[in-house]
Amino acid sequence: MHGSLAENAALLEKLLAANIASNRAVVCVPFPYLSQVGALLQGSALAWGAQDVSEYLKGAYTGEVSAPMLAEFGAGYVIVGHSERRALFGETSQQVATKVVRAIAAGIKPIVCVGETLVERESDQTEAVVASQLAAVLDQLTIEELAHVTLAYEPVWAIGTGKTASPAEAQAVHAFLRGLVAQKDAGLAAGVRLLYGGSVKSSNAAELFAQDDIDGGLIGGAALVADDFVGIIAAAGA
Repeated sequence: MHGSLAENAALLEKLLAANIASNRAVVCVPFPYLSQVGALLQGSALAWGAQDVSEYLKGAYTGEVSAPMLAEFGAGYVIVGHSERRALFGETSQQVATKVVRAIAAGIKPIVCVGETLVERESDQTEAVVASQLAAVLDQLTIEELAHVTLAYEPVWAIGTGKTASPAEAQAVHAFLRGLVAQKDAGLAAGVRLLYGGSVKSSNAAELFAQDDIDGGLIGGAALVADDFVGIIAAAGA
């Protein structure tokens, strides 16, 4: 929950000036700024989307924003199941799965987040936790629908804490997640995009992205600083 009209314009101006390659980066913004960002990025190589979506299509759900509403504004992506939504707002894996289905039906590509807490990691529950979170989504999707999904592993203990999973630790979970997708369709698993989200910075991005199963990053605070974000994107391209 960052940004203002002026701050958004300044950030996007710098990103556009960096001439980022097409299909290399997506900017996901709070609902009030969808129109502004859509207008500023129209015709550019930068894609954009929202940070959440409702599990409901329409009705008496005051404050909710549906997938068709996002699509009407032109959003191409939406983050679903972010750890903050799960932890602070009590979202269940089943709710996350329903949101994914709604997004895909509206023509929006979901970025589906999974991850474990520090307690869960220290008690060797990482694989069980992320497997359960991902299974709720996989069970709801056909192979064709799953092709529109990007997965993001975000260890809760490494978000905004300055802590980062080591490249080997992150790679192990990413490989595990790709293996779970392979159980549904091996061909699809080879091409599914897996992002790492956990205090990614321009200084550690290259080493993280060099891992076999880490295809990019889900960037938080560093994405609010244009030079840092551009550096991370360059590391992914390399």
